[in-house]
Parts: sequence; C-alpha cells; structure tokens
Amino acid sequence: MAIYHGNLKKPHKKRKAAMGRETKNTVIGDKKLKKIRTRGGNEKLRLVAAKYANVSVEGKSLNCEILGLATNPANKDFTRRKIITKGAVLTVKSPDGAELNARVTSRPGQSGVINAVSE
Repeated sequence: MAIYHGNLKKPHKKRKAAMGRETKNTVIGDKKLKKIRTRGGNEKLRLVAAKYANVSVEGKSLNCEILGLATNPANKDFTRRKIITKGAVLTVKSPDGAELNARVTSRPGQSGVINAVSE
C-alpha cells in the first residue's frame, strides 16, 4: 500500500485497456490478413504476409511485386529475418520490369497494406 496525500490506499489495478498484444511480423509471401478486434468493437487488419506493394514512383502509384528486403533500420534482426515494418527498404519490380528500391511508409501490422515511396 502507498500513502497518497495522507490517505492510505491502493493504486488502481491493471486494466484491460492498458494491455498490449504480440506483434504480427509481416513477411514476404502470398497475401494473408488477420482481423483484430480493437476497443469499441472496431477492427484492425494485420498483414501477416504480402507479395505486392503500392509504390509511388514520380507521383504515380504502381502495384509492384516485392523481390526482397534490402534493409530494415528498425532492427538488424528484422533485416536478417526479412520482416517488413515502416521504414524498411524493399527491392521491388515495377510492372515495366525495372527493379528499384522503395521505402515503406505505411504500418503493415496496423493498416493491413504496404505503401511505399521509391528512392
């Protein structure tokens, strides 16, 4: 027990609203989504695996195939395990066949889609 302003009382117990969840690490593969119920009955889409990314190239949005993960500055272990998070640099193949690097701007574990900008 603790003393707060001269009164002897217990601090509040842990609430379910303060509870976190395990992360779903997005990898390269056939598209797979998982629905998560959030507070208020809303839903989030967790992207478990993806094969394509929406890449903005010179103002145009293209649906590009993901070839691999170049680097992930969030964690060097993520680079080794090929886990895609916001800020990761992907190697993608555009519809016309050109290979380019693209930086992820969305949060795949929360939004359910991979958006990126070419570098």
